Amino acid sequence: VQLQASGGGLVQPGGSLRLSCAASGGSFRSWNMAWFRQAPGKEREFVAAIKYAGGNTAYVDSVKGRFAISRDNAKTTVSLQMNSLTPEDTAVYYCAATSTIWIYARYSEHYPYWGQGTLVTVSS
Repeated sequence: VQLQASGGGLVQPGGSLRLSCAASGGSFRSWNMAWFRQAPGKEREFVAAIKYAGGNTAYVDSVKGRFAISRDNAKTTVSLQMNSLTPEDTAVYYCAATSTIWIYARYSEHYPYWGQGTLVTVSS
């Protein structure tokens, strides 16, 4: 299983970015997918998740209303649209995949597959 994240970059506060994660080598349609992030000097934290069928999503409170996770099972991709970015959103963003049940979607220890990370820097 390989996950390839892309779309990071430098953006001004209030701007937008769209991250993408391309999956290969497994049964994408059966995986719950998520984005996590790790800021400098901080632990990795959950950002958003989407259930394998796409009908359920979950977000950390700090991004609700600003970020939106989506997936395209035909293209085996998951995306994270990030709007109204703030410097506090600066981090390396990782996509992750799991076949575990949905109630564990926020917990990184339940994700066996990880992408390499893409850096998002929000700065003026």
